[in-house]
Amino acid sequence: MSESHWVDWNKNTQSKDYRGSGSFSTFIIIGPVCFFLGILFAQFPYDFPLLWTSEPVQATYYDFLETHVKFLHASPLIISRILNIVIFVGLLGFFMKLFRPAESNVLFDGASLILYVIGVGVYTSNIVKGMRTITAGIWDMEDFAGIKHDGPVSGEVILGREDTMKVLSASNTILAMVLVGVLVLQAGQWYAESKEKDDYAKGDKKEKKNDGQQQQQQQQQPQPVEEKKSQ
Repeated sequence: MSESHWVDWNKNTQSKDYRGSGSFSTFIIIGPVCFFLGILFAQFPYDFPLLWTSEPVQATYYDFLETHVKFLHASPLIISRILNIVIFVGLLGFFMKLFRPAESNVLFDGASLILYVIGVGVYTSNIVKGMRTITAGIWDMEDFAGIKHDGPVSGEVILGREDTMKVLSASNTILAMVLVGVLVLQAGQWYAESKEKDDYAKGDKKEKKNDGQQQQQQQQQPQPVEEKKSQ
């Protein structure tokens, strides 16, 4: 099996150009992740009655939640631009850490990048699309109530208002779990680096101790005495 040329196999956590958990690139990864987790936490009180309780949801709550989602979707354009900028800042951090990466970067940062891309996909395909559907208000159209399909389902399926809001809330939960997974992987990288650093320190200490013992043994050995030859 041929080794990957884009991975620097000679680089380790002790290398000078290693971009690990304490690098600036890690900071611009964790920053956007925590930023989006904060947004999802602010949205959690609205999602809680739909997913996290067995009590029946009142019809008036769906009206309230629909108004809330429409208000969010009607935010100024600067809001969506800031969100897009923050997303690309996180991607930039991953690309910085995965440029000529070490094996540790491939394992932890590569897996984190996969989760991050999954999160972006959930955001664009489920959350944004769900907010657009709710804002369009297709359930208020006269033809929507009479739509009925028999046979196998093919193409795009439009859910009812309540189901769409539940899917939107579930997407928020999935996105939060994915982002927490990114933080767990970054924390795992920090822990692995700490353990490897301790192992290097123990190895150096043991090597110095062995060198000291060898020098001490050499000093304790009796020196041969040369006999003076008689004239």
